[in-house]
Amino acid sequence: MTGLPAPPVGAMARLRTLAEDVGASFHTVVGGEDVPAALLDFARGANATQLVIGTSRRSRAARMFAEGIGTQVVQDSGTIDVHMVTHDEAGRGLRLPAFHSGLPAARQVLGWVLAVALPGLATLVCWVLRDVVEMSTDVVLYFLATVVALVGGLGPAVLAAVVGGGMLNFFLTPPMLSFDIARVENVVTVVAMVIVAVLVVLVVDRAERRSQQAARARAEGALLASFARTVLTRTDPLPRLLEKVREAFGLHSVALLERAEGPDPDEWRCVCSSGPVECLHPDDADVDVDVELDLHLIGSGRALPAADRRLLEVVGGQALLALRSQRAGAAAEESRRRADATETRSALLSAVGHDLRSPLTSIKAAAGSLRDPDLHLPPADRAELTATIEESADRLTALVDNLLDSSRLAAGAVTPLLAPIGYDEVAVRALVGVEGAARVAVEIDETLPDVLADSFLLERVVANVVDNALRHAGDASIVLRASAYADRVELRMVDSGPGVPRLAREALFAPFQRLAGVRPSDRDGASGVGLGLSVARGFTEIMSGTLTAEDTPGGGLTIVVSLPAAHPERAR
Repeated sequence: MTGLPAPPVGAMARLRTLAEDVGASFHTVVGGEDVPAALLDFARGANATQLVIGTSRRSRAARMFAEGIGTQVVQDSGTIDVHMVTHDEAGRGLRLPAFHSGLPAARQVLGWVLAVALPGLATLVCWVLRDVVEMSTDVVLYFLATVVALVGGLGPAVLAAVVGGGMLNFFLTPPMLSFDIARVENVVTVVAMVIVAVLVVLVVDRAERRSQQAARARAEGALLASFARTVLTRTDPLPRLLEKVREAFGLHSVALLERAEGPDPDEWRCVCSSGPVECLHPDDADVDVDVELDLHLIGSGRALPAADRRLLEVVGGQALLALRSQRAGAAAEESRRRADATETRSALLSAVGHDLRSPLTSIKAAAGSLRDPDLHLPPADRAELTATIEESADRLTALVDNLLDSSRLAAGAVTPLLAPIGYDEVAVRALVGVEGAARVAVEIDETLPDVLADSFLLERVVANVVDNALRHAGDASIVLRASAYADRVELRMVDSGPGVPRLAREALFAPFQRLAGVRPSDRDGASGVGLGLSVARGFTEIMSGTLTAEDTPGGGLTIVVSLPAAHPERAR
């Protein structure tokens, strides 16, 4: 606390050790001009019910003129019980009360200089004009000098009032150049001037203090509003909140420490911090706010006044809300991932179960018929059964390929080998293994610029999209067209089938989505495992392209593959 001499070297460390030995916590409370308010602010911030302080060091005579800290604490304590403890230094002689000011030293020096110079200047002016102006004018000038001296605080202003009263008496009140006063009304004037000057100074000083308190309250309100806005508007507010706290209170670092789960109760871990973490134990920090039993907000760099600590208590509550929000968000995200994984697993089992069972049943039935020694089949039937086995095996191969590609994309294990290639040659190769490719018309200009892509992956994209169109567009025609735009080249796979509603288009590219009933040909929703377009979009995106769906003019669905041109200057 201010007002006492500095403690002996090592005394603070011994007191801290003593507090830890008895299971208490040790804090240094920094007070400004109002020490009792600082003590009570700290006590209320710590939810204290009792306060023990030492009695005043001043004598009873000194306490008659100015209340001691203990007396003021008792008067303002409210519901807090205050216990006064005597000590060896209590009441030792008469000591003048110490004046403390939060003003800069240069401004205080200026105030004391003005307290002497301004009354002297007012006296000089009044002496020169003594035959022109009345005493009332002299009194006004001394009032002005007293008020101006407030620039240095209350002390210089009071000194200016006393010096001005003495000069008014000596130089300007008959008989001149004497402290004697001939007329009673002049005595009243001089005394009244001094009293009024002191009262004006006190009123102005109190108004200035109230103004400073109001400004601080506004600043604290704006600061708390800024903290609250950070907590409410950011998805991960804790780092930014601690950064604002560090900047607002001028600390080197601010951290949120949580007691670690384990056998050692004194082990703490840093949940989040701003600035370099200088200590990992609340007792070692310059500022320690007990947010919860096992959660502390700490700061390093300087000790904070009690008023700032009280504000920091509120910030600690906001940090707790931010931490809980962050952890609740992480838990919700983890729950969402688990739900998505469960949903994906269920969809996979359902879809794969059907799409595996159907071709396997066909293969088993055809193979059983071919191996039956008692069944004599003509050559045409045997060829048909063999073709069924081959087609079912192809379906199984496509299913396994899509599953493997989907898992590789999810794991980020696909690395494209990019090289210039034309859409025309990719389309021809992609249609080779697609059933029903004879219905697909290729209308791609061979003079179009090449695209930068992995030829194998791009073939898979085209094959998957065309296969999806053949299975879902009914008997509608399918056309492949391409065009160049700016530094990209687009391939459009156009069908004139029933199309897809605008709101359902993005679902086309989700894994295991077959959109049963969206198209008339999707009567049972069992055609395909629902991975073809998902894999196609994944392959396109890792080649820095896009795969989107749009309406076909006149009806139908168009899938657009957009890839960067291998030579952008030719695409323009």
